[in-house]
Amino acid sequence: MLILLPGLICDASLYASQLAAFPQAKAVDGYGKADTLEEMAQQVLDEAPERFDLFGHSMGGRVALEVFRAAPERVRRIALVSTGMHPVQPTEPAKRQVLLDIGREKGIEAVVDAWLPPMVAPERVADEELMGPLRAMSIRAGLDVFKAQIHALLNRGEHESLLGQIKCPALVMTGSKDSWSGPAQHEGIAAAIPTSELVIVEGAGHMIMAESPQAVNAAIANWLERPAGD
Repeated sequence: MLILLPGLICDASLYASQLAAFPQAKAVDGYGKADTLEEMAQQVLDEAPERFDLFGHSMGGRVALEVFRAAPERVRRIALVSTGMHPVQPTEPAKRQVLLDIGREKGIEAVVDAWLPPMVAPERVADEELMGPLRAMSIRAGLDVFKAQIHALLNRGEHESLLGQIKCPALVMTGSKDSWSGPAQHEGIAAAIPTSELVIVEGAGHMIMAESPQAVNAAIANWLERPAGD
């Protein structure tokens, strides 16, 4: 089974194109109000088959690493997409607090209107066909989930040392126009994983699965064809 993990205030709808292309896949439909990455990972493990392929986007990439930390023998292949493995940076809490303050004062819709536009390639911000479903999805998560997931991100553990332990086929992917977690960051992640393949999707921003579904699906198909040593 291919398990697709969403990122911050995202749900299974972000993976609509992937679910259509890969009928054997299952997308996790959010993490409830879990406020640690470890709790999110345990939810995934509790519902997963004994062995599975794991695709993590953004915060979901960090959840994927927590799944790998807890049960590496169960992970057949791993994909780390539009994500980061670095610890909390000095300026990160203040930046995230700005969004928390917006949420407290104006609600989740105002949070999403501030947070979402930089998450896509600049020329796609006015594309209502793309942005409408993304905005609705993020608002649907709600402010409590946003707060819980920000708490999880700001209290995350160390992940970089796990990368060298990955021996299964690994896909590392991002968009060329991802301003949040761009190509240089993913080059570093790929260099740390001996079994990695790096894919940079031209013209895509952070919401890569919705922005460039055909390119993402092609990368997934190639990754799933790589022998996993079962």
